Amino acid sequence: QVQLVESGGGLVQAGGSLRLSCAASGRTFSTRGMGWFRQAPGKEREVVGVMQWSRGITYYADSVKGRFTISGDNANLTVYLQMNSLKPEDTAVYYCAATRSVVATTKVPFYDYWGQGTQVTVSS
Repeated sequence: QVQLVESGGGLVQAGGSLRLSCAASGRTFSTRGMGWFRQAPGKEREVVGVMQWSRGITYYADSVKGRFTISGDNANLTVYLQMNSLKPEDTAVYYCAATRSVVATTKVPFYDYWGQGTQVTVSS
């Protein structure tokens, strides 16, 4: 099993910034990628940004390109999400996730491990 622990959520005004962190522990040897997803009330969970360690691939949702940056440390299995120019529509619970898939993927079902989620609220 892999445990993921997120931190860094909170309340921020529109235009502000937040940085989320996620650390993986446990049986991490099979982890091939990590990323961030979010879920707003009444909506499905959606991808924000993911990193595939083995192929050096990084993907961002169109809605966050140019504003959010995902980075990580493969050796320590830590991933970060720097969120700038935040908008009220970015308000959601943000989840860290890890996948054993060797193919880069943004699909929720292909992520095997999930953190508990951290609330991000952007006020207008």
